[in-house]
Amino acid sequence: MAPQVEPARAVRDSRLVAESSQGIALVSGGADSAALAAGLAAHCGAERVVGLHLNYGLRPDSGEDEATCRALAELLGIELVVERPRLGPGNVQAQARRARYDAAERLRRERGLDWVAAGHTRTDLAETVIYRLATSPGRRALLGLAPRNGAVVRPLLDLARHQVRGAAKAAGLPFRDDPSNAEPAFARNRIRNEVLPVLREIGPSAEEVIAETQLELREEAAVLERAASEALGPAAGAAAVPVSLIAELDPALARIALRQLAERAAGGQVPLGRARAEEIRRVAASREGGVVELGSGIEARVEHGFLSFSSGSAEAPPADQRLSIPGSCRFGGWELTAELREGEVQASGPELALLDPGLIGEQVVVRAWRDGDRISPLGLDGTKTLQDLFTDHKVPRSLRRTLPLVVSGGEIAWVAGVAVSEQLRARPGAERTAVLSARAAE
Repeated sequence: MAPQVEPARAVRDSRLVAESSQGIALVSGGADSAALAAGLAAHCGAERVVGLHLNYGLRPDSGEDEATCRALAELLGIELVVERPRLGPGNVQAQARRARYDAAERLRRERGLDWVAAGHTRTDLAETVIYRLATSPGRRALLGLAPRNGAVVRPLLDLARHQVRGAAKAAGLPFRDDPSNAEPAFARNRIRNEVLPVLREIGPSAEEVIAETQLELREEAAVLERAASEALGPAAGAAAVPVSLIAELDPALARIALRQLAERAAGGQVPLGRARAEEIRRVAASREGGVVELGSGIEARVEHGFLSFSSGSAEAPPADQRLSIPGSCRFGGWELTAELREGEVQASGPELALLDPGLIGEQVVVRAWRDGDRISPLGLDGTKTLQDLFTDHKVPRSLRRTLPLVVSGGEIAWVAGVAVSEQLRARPGAERTAVLSARAAE
């Protein structure tokens, strides 16, 4: 018999949630989220955990899910927030997922909380990998359900679903099973009830093997992304590169570099696969140049020996956000993270800013570019307008209003991927360094 799982120990061993932190537990009424909430309450203290339940009203018994969540919250002594969003026509599951995380992030910002915890297990991870193998080409599609994605954490990913369910039963936690999980109309349910059982017959450790494989892919992906960024060098921050630079890269590394440039322009993820990357390389190699449409208004343009990406989106700039040091926040299609590290830190790419924590304080503002903004760029004596800076770095006009600007005390500390302030940079020999990074949000 497998040893009994303690949710609090699982949360602690995940190292995703500090004891002194506070945040949101997404609760559905099921066993996984019940064990998650109990583990968080025991690890951090019930007063530091807020349960969030979304009642979509999609089933006649949806009220029973809500009642179960209320009973769980009362038992654990945690606050429960319930929202009842209205979903439109189309992919209901995708809408529900988006509504859940949007509501959680909104509540997190309103309360000034540190994290949003989801009760996904190793079994959920295996199901996700299998589903995406069948539906989404490319390595990156297999990296879903990361242990941490911005403010979202998944402390139970090292545990199988049956272990978590057993823990919820042993602790006497109220939970109920969603009857829709047995309906074969949903692809995920067929994987859960038909595909995974067969894989376990072939290899009893199928879930563990899939999880270990994904972990290797994730670690290798980080190395590849860093190598592509380093290959682009200073051109990465300009969102435009000489076509000769792309031609010199190995096709696989070039594809990753092109995707990075495209996502910088889009302010979010761009599905740039092998075929489209090769098309861009062919256009880049031609004397005439040209344009390659990537969908959703994103295009790659080759002219005068340079390759640039732009977005045709005319949306308003994202709303201002506050970023705690340490902490994370979402700004439009970007995810920003701030860490405090001991001692001096070496820069490792254009999406990293090393700042003096004593000068920027415990919280900064993240906002969009405004006319008249100026910065004292690293290594430059004096200030420069962002308008001129963007022109020098060949940042497309469509991208300029979506790039995150980090502001401290009215002074711009960092233009993500473009420039760091000379006045607010980390100093040699510093005891502590504030490390800020930005990446396209999932």
